[in-house]
Amino acid sequence: MVPSTLETSGSALRVAGDPTAVPQPQPQPQPLTLPRPWSWLTSGVTLLATVASAVGLIAAHRVYGRETRELFDAATAQDVVTLVVVVPLLASLALRARRGSLPALLCLPGVLAFTVYNYAIYSLSINFGPLFLVWVAVLGLSIFALIGVVATVDRPAVTQRFATQRLPGPAWVLIVVPAFFVLLWLAEIVPDLLSGGPSRSATAWNVPTNPVHVLDLAFFLPAAISSGVLLRRRRPLGYATAAGQLVWLALTCLPILVTPLVSSLRGHDTDGFVALPIGLLFLLLVVALARLLRGAGRVR
Repeated sequence: MVPSTLETSGSALRVAGDPTAVPQPQPQPQPLTLPRPWSWLTSGVTLLATVASAVGLIAAHRVYGRETRELFDAATAQDVVTLVVVVPLLASLALRARRGSLPALLCLPGVLAFTVYNYAIYSLSINFGPLFLVWVAVLGLSIFALIGVVATVDRPAVTQRFATQRLPGPAWVLIVVPAFFVLLWLAEIVPDLLSGGPSRSATAWNVPTNPVHVLDLAFFLPAAISSGVLLRRRRPLGYATAAGQLVWLALTCLPILVTPLVSSLRGHDTDGFVALPIGLLFLLLVVALARLLRGAGRVR
């Protein structure tokens, strides 16, 4: 027989008033961890990126020998950054995210986005050669890992971690910095279009169009601005993606800082003027990231 509502309520009251009743344990919130499939994909990205960067540095003339001097130096600088910074960061963040670190889980998409960004440039701009399939593999694994991590993160749980915080600083950084680069790229593109000539930056790399302009204007910069707007409006997707966007922006500064050093070591003319503003921008992004993650803590 199904008990009536009154009977059920009465039973509940008797249990509540019974000093010998054993209280039922409250369910504990599950830690926000990196799902195993995306962990394995990230491990594949880490391994193949290590191989690609090491070979690119050891056999640079074999891999990049047909490129212009500017692209040769830029690709070498990217290999240095990948091997020294990106690969260790990927391995560390993936491991910590598997163990329940919320800051690591939020930052990991930014490093994966950086590998998507750079290996898209490698795959589409560097002459066909011995590392082509490796670059394509890193690109594909990074895309699927990035989509998987962002799609499966528990956005309501992440929002709850930031519920008491207002984060206008990081939000405005994510809006203003990408918007500045949109205007900077348009300041080059529009005059080139009006003159009827080729893209100046693409000519320096001997490619039809500048892949940085394509990727930035079509996807990466609008995505960063969108995260900033969502974060300012305190939306769940903003909290879930803002850290990764700041990581991506910060990582894109590093090859720009390393390229003049590579050029100098090879005896090429260098333009060190960009080092100061890009260095300051890198520090700004790191400070904004630290401010954003201050309240994230660690979910155990």
